[in-house]
Amino acid sequence: MPTFTPIGVVRTGFSTKFEAPSQPDSAAEERNWIDLEHGQNFELALQDLDGFDHIWLLWWFDRNKTWRPRVIPPRGPAVRRGVFATRSPHRPNPIGLTCVELHSVQGLTLEVGPLDLLDGTPIFDIKPYLRTVDSHPESSLGWVEEVEAAAQLPAPFTVTVEALAATQLAWLKQDWAIDLASRGFPILERDPRPHRTRRILALDDGRFRLACGAWRLYFRVSGSVVTVEEIGKGYSDEVLAAHGAEKIMHGQAQVGFADRFPSRG
Repeated sequence: MPTFTPIGVVRTGFSTKFEAPSQPDSAAEERNWIDLEHGQNFELALQDLDGFDHIWLLWWFDRNKTWRPRVIPPRGPAVRRGVFATRSPHRPNPIGLTCVELHSVQGLTLEVGPLDLLDGTPIFDIKPYLRTVDSHPESSLGWVEEVEAAAQLPAPFTVTVEALAATQLAWLKQDWAIDLASRGFPILERDPRPHRTRRILALDDGRFRLACGAWRLYFRVSGSVVTVEEIGKGYSDEVLAAHGAEKIMHGQAQVGFADRFPSRG
Protein backbone atom coordinates (compact mmCIF):
# COMPACT_ATOMS: atom_id res chain seq x y z
CA MET A 1 0.00 0.00 0.00
CA PRO A 2 1.33 3.47 -0.83
CA THR A 3 1.72 6.02 1.93
CA PHE A 4 0.72 9.66 1.65
CA THR A 5 2.73 12.52 3.12
CA PRO A 6 1.27 16.05 3.37
CA ILE A 7 3.03 18.61 1.19
CA GLY A 8 2.02 21.52 3.41
CA VAL A 9 -0.70 23.02 5.60
CA VAL A 10 -3.46 25.59 5.32
CA ARG A 11 -3.37 28.81 7.34
CA THR A 12 -6.84 30.20 8.00
CA GLY A 13 -8.65 32.07 10.74
CA PHE A 14 -10.83 29.06 11.58
CA SER A 15 -9.81 27.04 14.62
CA THR A 16 -13.09 25.18 15.20
CA LYS A 17 -15.62 23.47 12.93
CA PHE A 18 -18.28 25.95 14.03
CA GLU A 19 -16.24 28.90 12.78
CA ALA A 20 -15.62 27.42 9.34
CA PRO A 21 -18.41 27.76 6.74
CA SER A 22 -20.00 24.63 5.27
CA GLN A 23 -18.78 25.75 1.86
CA PRO A 24 -16.40 28.57 0.87
CA ASP A 25 -18.17 31.92 0.43
CA SER A 26 -16.91 33.10 -2.95
CA ALA A 27 -18.24 36.63 -2.28
CA ALA A 28 -16.24 37.05 0.94
CA GLU A 29 -13.21 39.34 0.97
CA GLU A 30 -11.06 36.77 2.69
CA ARG A 31 -7.44 35.73 2.33
CA ASN A 32 -5.91 32.44 3.41
CA TRP A 33 -2.55 30.86 2.83
CA ILE A 34 -1.05 27.49 2.00
CA ASP A 35 2.49 26.92 3.27
CA LEU A 36 4.37 24.12 1.52
CA GLU A 37 7.19 22.12 3.05
CA HIS A 38 10.81 23.13 2.49
CA GLY A 39 13.45 20.85 1.01
CA GLN A 40 11.08 18.92 -1.28
CA ASN A 41 11.68 20.74 -4.60
CA PHE A 42 8.19 22.20 -4.35
CA GLU A 43 9.55 25.49 -5.72
CA LEU A 44 9.94 23.68 -9.05
CA ALA A 45 6.56 21.98 -8.72
CA LEU A 46 4.87 25.39 -8.37
CA GLN A 47 6.23 26.73 -11.64
CA ASP A 48 3.49 27.94 -14.03
CA LEU A 49 0.75 27.61 -11.39
CA ASP A 50 0.33 31.38 -11.05
CA GLY A 51 -1.23 31.46 -14.52
CA PHE A 52 -4.42 29.87 -13.15
CA ASP A 53 -7.23 31.72 -11.36
CA HIS A 54 -8.46 28.71 -9.38
CA ILE A 55 -6.91 25.52 -8.03
CA TRP A 56 -8.08 22.26 -6.52
CA LEU A 57 -6.84 21.35 -3.05
CA LEU A 58 -6.73 17.70 -2.02
CA TRP A 59 -6.57 17.57 1.77
CA TRP A 60 -6.96 15.47 4.89
CA PHE A 61 -9.84 15.54 7.40
CA ASP A 62 -7.23 15.10 10.12
CA ARG A 63 -9.67 15.74 13.02
CA ASN A 64 -11.92 12.80 12.07
CA LYS A 65 -11.13 9.31 13.35
CA THR A 66 -14.18 7.31 12.23
CA TRP A 67 -16.53 7.07 9.26
CA ARG A 68 -20.25 6.43 8.81
CA PRO A 69 -22.00 4.82 5.81
CA ARG A 70 -24.96 7.17 6.30
CA VAL A 71 -24.82 10.70 7.69
CA ILE A 72 -27.15 13.61 8.46
CA PRO A 73 -25.97 16.64 6.46
CA PRO A 74 -26.03 19.98 8.30
CA ARG A 75 -28.24 21.56 5.64
CA GLY A 76 -31.81 20.55 5.04
CA PRO A 77 -34.08 18.19 7.01
CA ALA A 78 -32.65 15.66 9.46
CA VAL A 79 -32.57 12.85 6.90
CA ARG A 80 -29.79 10.29 6.71
CA ARG A 81 -28.01 10.18 3.34
CA GLY A 82 -25.45 7.79 1.95
CA VAL A 83 -22.06 9.33 2.71
CA PHE A 84 -21.01 9.11 -0.95
CA ALA A 85 -23.96 11.38 -1.80
CA THR A 86 -22.70 14.03 0.63
CA ARG A 87 -19.60 16.06 1.41
CA SER A 88 -19.52 14.84 4.98
CA PRO A 89 -16.09 14.58 6.65
CA HIS A 90 -17.00 11.12 7.99
CA ARG A 91 -15.63 9.14 5.04
CA PRO A 92 -13.92 5.72 4.66
CA ASN A 93 -10.77 7.60 3.61
CA PRO A 94 -10.92 11.08 5.19
CA ILE A 95 -9.93 13.00 2.07
CA GLY A 96 -11.42 16.36 1.10
CA LEU A 97 -11.52 18.26 -2.19
CA THR A 98 -11.93 22.04 -2.39
CA CYS A 99 -11.76 24.52 -5.26
CA VAL A 100 -10.27 27.85 -4.22
CA GLU A 101 -9.34 31.11 -5.91
CA LEU A 102 -5.58 31.55 -6.34
CA HIS A 103 -4.28 35.09 -5.86
CA SER A 104 -0.52 34.66 -5.90
CA VAL A 105 2.41 32.29 -5.52
CA GLN A 106 5.20 33.68 -3.35
CA GLY A 107 8.02 31.19 -2.86
CA LEU A 108 6.48 28.24 -1.05
CA THR A 109 3.38 30.19 0.03
CA LEU A 110 0.16 30.37 -1.95
CA GLU A 111 -2.23 33.22 -1.22
CA VAL A 112 -5.78 32.02 -1.81
CA GLY A 113 -9.36 33.21 -1.36
CA PRO A 114 -12.22 31.98 0.86
CA LEU A 115 -11.86 28.49 2.31
CA ASP A 116 -13.88 26.14 4.49
CA LEU A 117 -10.82 24.49 6.08
CA LEU A 118 -9.54 24.69 9.63
CA ASP A 119 -6.17 26.20 10.38
CA GLY A 120 -3.42 23.59 10.09
CA THR A 121 -5.32 21.25 7.76
CA PRO A 122 -2.75 19.09 5.91
CA ILE A 123 -2.63 19.42 2.11
CA PHE A 124 -1.89 16.34 -0.02
CA ASP A 125 -1.91 17.80 -3.52
CA ILE A 126 -2.62 20.87 -5.66
CA LYS A 127 -4.06 20.80 -9.18
CA PRO A 128 -5.19 23.55 -11.55
CA TYR A 129 -8.91 24.10 -12.06
CA LEU A 130 -9.86 23.84 -15.75
CA ARG A 131 -13.20 25.42 -16.63
CA THR A 132 -13.40 23.45 -19.89
CA VAL A 133 -13.17 20.15 -18.02
CA ASP A 134 -14.20 20.76 -14.39
CA SER A 135 -17.33 22.89 -14.92
CA HIS A 136 -20.71 21.25 -15.58
CA PRO A 137 -23.28 23.96 -14.72
CA GLU A 138 -26.26 21.96 -16.00
CA SER A 139 -25.56 18.93 -13.80
CA SER A 140 -28.24 17.67 -11.44
CA LEU A 141 -27.72 18.46 -7.76
CA GLY A 142 -29.63 15.39 -6.57
CA TRP A 143 -31.20 15.80 -3.15
CA VAL A 144 -29.39 19.13 -2.75
CA GLU A 145 -31.72 20.70 -5.36
CA GLU A 146 -34.51 20.87 -2.77
CA VAL A 147 -32.19 22.27 -0.11
CA GLU A 148 -30.86 24.95 -2.47
CA ALA A 149 -34.40 25.95 -3.45
CA ALA A 150 -35.43 26.25 0.19
CA ALA A 151 -32.37 28.40 0.92
CA GLN A 152 -33.59 30.97 -1.61
CA LEU A 153 -36.82 31.49 0.32
CA PRO A 154 -37.05 33.95 3.23
CA ALA A 155 -35.85 32.44 6.50
CA PRO A 156 -38.88 30.93 8.29
CA PHE A 157 -37.76 31.97 11.79
CA THR A 158 -36.90 35.33 13.35
CA VAL A 159 -34.17 35.58 16.00
CA THR A 160 -34.61 37.98 18.90
CA VAL A 161 -32.09 38.52 21.70
CA GLU A 162 -32.81 39.20 25.36
CA ALA A 163 -30.80 41.84 27.23
CA LEU A 164 -28.40 39.45 28.97
CA ALA A 165 -27.53 37.59 25.76
CA ALA A 166 -27.09 40.87 23.89
CA THR A 167 -24.64 42.11 26.53
CA GLN A 168 -22.74 38.82 26.47
CA LEU A 169 -22.54 38.72 22.68
CA ALA A 170 -21.33 42.33 22.53
CA TRP A 171 -18.67 41.68 25.20
CA LEU A 172 -17.32 38.60 23.39
CA LYS A 173 -17.17 40.43 20.07
CA GLN A 174 -15.65 43.65 21.40
CA ASP A 175 -13.16 42.22 23.90
CA TRP A 176 -12.26 38.92 22.25
CA ALA A 177 -13.27 39.26 18.56
CA ILE A 178 -15.57 36.23 18.98
CA ASP A 179 -18.66 36.76 16.81
CA LEU A 180 -21.19 34.07 17.68
CA ALA A 181 -24.15 35.84 16.08
CA SER A 182 -22.81 35.83 12.53
CA ARG A 183 -22.56 32.03 12.49
CA GLY A 184 -25.18 30.99 15.02
CA PHE A 185 -28.14 33.17 14.07
CA PRO A 186 -28.39 32.03 10.42
CA ILE A 187 -28.63 28.44 11.69
CA LEU A 188 -31.46 29.35 14.05
CA GLU A 189 -33.26 31.41 11.40
CA ARG A 190 -33.45 28.40 9.10
CA ASP A 191 -34.30 25.64 11.56
CA PRO A 192 -33.86 25.74 15.36
CA ARG A 193 -35.15 22.21 15.91
CA PRO A 194 -32.89 19.61 17.60
CA HIS A 195 -30.37 18.33 15.09
CA ARG A 196 -27.25 16.28 15.82
CA THR A 197 -25.10 17.62 12.99
CA ARG A 198 -26.09 21.21 13.68
CA ARG A 199 -25.46 20.45 17.37
CA ILE A 200 -28.85 21.62 18.62
CA LEU A 201 -30.10 19.86 21.75
CA ALA A 202 -33.42 20.02 23.60
CA LEU A 203 -33.03 20.65 27.35
CA ASP A 204 -35.23 19.53 30.24
CA ASP A 205 -36.28 23.09 31.09
CA GLY A 206 -37.96 23.62 27.72
CA ARG A 207 -35.06 25.53 26.23
CA PHE A 208 -32.69 24.49 23.48
CA ARG A 209 -28.92 24.70 23.26
CA LEU A 210 -26.84 25.37 20.16
CA ALA A 211 -23.18 24.41 20.49
CA CYS A 212 -21.04 27.07 18.82
CA GLY A 213 -17.53 25.68 19.02
CA ALA A 214 -16.39 26.43 22.58
CA TRP A 215 -19.59 28.35 23.37
CA ARG A 216 -23.28 27.66 23.89
CA LEU A 217 -26.37 29.62 22.85
CA TYR A 218 -29.45 28.97 25.00
CA PHE A 219 -32.77 29.80 23.39
CA ARG A 220 -36.52 29.19 23.32
CA VAL A 221 -38.84 28.81 20.35
CA SER A 222 -42.38 30.18 20.22
CA GLY A 223 -44.07 29.82 16.85
CA SER A 224 -41.68 31.34 14.32
CA VAL A 225 -39.71 33.36 16.89
CA VAL A 226 -36.42 32.17 18.35
CA THR A 227 -35.42 34.01 21.52
CA VAL A 228 -31.78 33.78 22.55
CA GLU A 229 -31.74 34.13 26.33
CA GLU A 230 -28.11 33.76 27.30
CA ILE A 231 -24.66 32.61 26.27
CA GLY A 232 -22.70 29.94 28.10
CA LYS A 233 -19.17 28.64 27.96
CA GLY A 234 -18.45 25.12 26.78
CA TYR A 235 -15.78 24.28 29.37
CA SER A 236 -16.33 24.01 33.09
CA ASP A 237 -14.22 25.97 35.56
CA GLU A 238 -12.66 22.68 36.66
CA VAL A 239 -11.55 21.80 33.13
CA LEU A 240 -10.14 25.27 32.53
CA ALA A 241 -8.17 25.07 35.77
CA ALA A 242 -6.99 21.49 35.30
CA HIS A 243 -5.73 21.79 31.73
CA GLY A 244 -4.68 25.42 31.72
CA ALA A 245 -6.87 27.96 29.94
CA GLU A 246 -4.07 28.87 27.55
CA LYS A 247 -4.15 25.33 26.15
CA ILE A 248 -7.89 25.31 25.44
CA MET A 249 -9.64 26.94 22.51
CA HIS A 250 -10.90 30.36 23.68
CA GLY A 251 -9.82 29.31 27.17
CA GLN A 252 -8.71 32.74 28.31
CA ALA A 253 -11.93 34.24 26.99
CA GLN A 254 -13.92 31.66 28.91
CA VAL A 255 -12.11 32.49 32.15
CA GLY A 256 -12.86 36.18 31.58
CA PHE A 257 -16.45 35.34 30.68
CA ALA A 258 -16.93 33.46 33.97
CA ASP A 259 -15.67 36.48 35.91
CA ARG A 260 -17.76 38.97 33.95
CA PHE A 261 -20.95 36.85 33.91
CA PRO A 262 -21.06 34.58 36.98
CA SER A 263 -23.26 31.51 36.66
CA ARG A 264 -26.80 32.02 37.87
CA GLY A 265 -26.87 28.41 39.07
